[in-house]
Amino acid sequence: MTNLFVLQLLNGVQLGVLLFLIAAGLTLVFGIMDVVNLAHGVLYMVGAYLIATFAALTGSFWWGLLLMFPAAIVVGLVLEVLVIRRLYARSHLDQVLATFGLVMIANEAVKIIWGVSPLSVPMPELLSGSVPLMGPLQYPVYRIAIIAAGLAVALGLYVVVNHTRIGMLLRAGATNRTMVSALGIDIGKLFAIVFTMGGVLACFAGALVAPILSVDTGMGESVLILTFVVVVIGGIGSVKGAFFGAILVAVVDTVGGVFGPIWLRSVLDPSAAGQVGRMLAPMLVYILMAVILFAKPAGLFGGRG
Repeated sequence: MTNLFVLQLLNGVQLGVLLFLIAAGLTLVFGIMDVVNLAHGVLYMVGAYLIATFAALTGSFWWGLLLMFPAAIVVGLVLEVLVIRRLYARSHLDQVLATFGLVMIANEAVKIIWGVSPLSVPMPELLSGSVPLMGPLQYPVYRIAIIAAGLAVALGLYVVVNHTRIGMLLRAGATNRTMVSALGIDIGKLFAIVFTMGGVLACFAGALVAPILSVDTGMGESVLILTFVVVVIGGIGSVKGAFFGAILVAVVDTVGGVFGPIWLRSVLDPSAAGQVGRMLAPMLVYILMAVILFAKPAGLFGGRG
């Protein structure tokens, strides 16, 4: 039982760092630019397709990952200039409709370019295999690498947001973007940087997950809902909130889904416990969100008002 708990806890942390990579960009876009971007999951999908393409062309996962970054920057800039920039002054309903349409366009474009068959990315040989953790328990090296990469990005974002000038502008923009603009800061340039940085993080998450999941159309929608939950729980505009919210949501979702039926057996008969557990498992993160918002309406690290 202990081994199973540790295994699921690690799986939760691994999912959490992937959610953080997606949520960090989304919370900055929503908190600073005030744009509800339903197409953020598309960038996660595009990142997976980009690394699949570049890895196939070069025959190397590492070259594929390296080439993915400049391509992700181009994709982010193009989306910001052609679509998102035109939505800044529009209502949230217009933003939702426009970005939802962008999701449908992107999915069809992916089918036209790459086809409908799922793609796969080979596991890098350096990160293949498993390592022993405790007793007979082993854990894949690649999943540990995902956790390490996510933590490294979180540390890098912490340094950028809290100890650089661009980070100062990001924090100020999340607090009062009108005042930032009035002080002479090029708000359009700041928005472009924020959106592109968020897009690159989402693409990086898609690239990391590509070797362990099939790369197919619509893969971004499955994580987008959880990402919005992370943003709401952590607090809109807070990178620190996105990190802790992502870990919390992922651990509750992973551990609760496995151990919920087991814990319910102490008060219910096994068949009823299994049925109730299966019903409650998909609801756990939303129950968690409701409880946190009841106690802190702005989220764990959200600002007042």
